[in-house]
Amino acid sequence: MTGPSSVQPRRPGDMLLLYATHDGQAGKIAYRISLRLAEHGISAPPRDLAIAAPAPAELATAPLIAVIAAVRYGGHLQAAERLLAGYRNSRSRAPLVFVSVNLTARKPGRDSVQTNRYLRKSLARHRLTPAFAAAVAGRLDYPRYGWMDRQIIRLIMKLTGGPTDPQTCTEFTDWHAVDTIARRIAERLERCGETRPEHDESADCRMLIC
Repeated sequence: MTGPSSVQPRRPGDMLLLYATHDGQAGKIAYRISLRLAEHGISAPPRDLAIAAPAPAELATAPLIAVIAAVRYGGHLQAAERLLAGYRNSRSRAPLVFVSVNLTARKPGRDSVQTNRYLRKSLARHRLTPAFAAAVAGRLDYPRYGWMDRQIIRLIMKLTGGPTDPQTCTEFTDWHAVDTIARRIAERLERCGETRPEHDESADCRMLIC
């Protein structure tokens, strides 16, 4: 399977599908969303925020902005935090979809703004009300981490009832949940006429809260 970096650049009129990743899982999730959206005829090339953050003009003109952000040591990666701040300051009217990738979401019921503290804290910090937001579990890969990272993550897992065996390599991502996120994005764009160029969309449609 080809990775996110091989996807063609965004064309004018495409939604923005942005991700911030540390170990690659958030990028993998963004790529899965891109593939599912393509099945609906929606172009959404994933973009790594660490490589190319969107310009203010892109935030202002995109029909929808989706951000897939990994959590590292208690907070989302800085590339994602900068994007959220930029989105807030740009006063973009494009609907925002925010997906937090964190291991807390491996637990049943910890996938919403109300139940996932990383998701809740980030949205509150930036005073954002997205079209919708969700948390998705990431990947735990002890052998891949450096010694210090391994010890810190093992401690976190011990405190939260997760795996502590340093040989553990487990993908907790619920791909059905990821597909549901992609479907909701497609439905949102279709409802607002973004996949039908002849449709004259309204600002009210772009500001609907789902």
